[in-house]
Amino acid sequence: MTFSLVARCAETGMFGVAISSSSPAVAARCSFARAGVGAVASQNVTNPSLGPLTLERMQAGASATEAVTATAEQEEHAQYRQLLAIDTTGRTAIHSGHEALGIWSQAEGTDVAAAGNLLANADVPAAIVDAFERSEGHLGNRLLDALRAGSAAGGEAGPVHSAGLLLVSNVSWPVADLRCDWTDDCPIASLDHLWEIYKPQLNDYVRRALAPAEAPSYGVPGDI
Repeated sequence: MTFSLVARCAETGMFGVAISSSSPAVAARCSFARAGVGAVASQNVTNPSLGPLTLERMQAGASATEAVTATAEQEEHAQYRQLLAIDTTGRTAIHSGHEALGIWSQAEGTDVAAAGNLLANADVPAAIVDAFERSEGHLGNRLLDALRAGSAAGGEAGPVHSAGLLLVSNVSWPVADLRCDWTDDCPIASLDHLWEIYKPQLNDYVRRALAPAEAPSYGVPGDI
């Protein structure tokens, strides 16, 4: 019911997850990232606890492969799960259980991994990885370019209704956590629009947290 990617910007060290699904609020259950550690997507018949567990293992020094392997081995119902991760060196790992729904597939590339289930065809993750590797610029743009490419390659077998973009950088909280939790239109297009609005303000919101006296005003009532 989902296709996603996890990725790293080699220049900035930023991590991110982009995801879309026919299920509502997919990013609330499936997207995980931690600054200086990595990014994880936990999907298919979702167990959200697998994301934090995998991040904890990577923070303790495990590679993406070691962390994903250990998490899958511990998971009682691993045959139903898809789990993909990327670590601080750009190493990636994917677990796809044999009971993943419908047509499922996965692909890995430089600083990126993608996977999906209930797909229109098995080539979707490869299209996502290829688009990411060919993209340039801000990691948020690159993630959305890749997600759109996955949709254009067929995406999920049925219509998708939710999407999300999660970014972490050099602070302890997500610098972007944008979601379209449900729409009968295209959630990826809605997410694109949200990103266009948010991206110019991203660094300023970080500045507001770290140095509020230096933070800019946006001209809203009460904001000077």
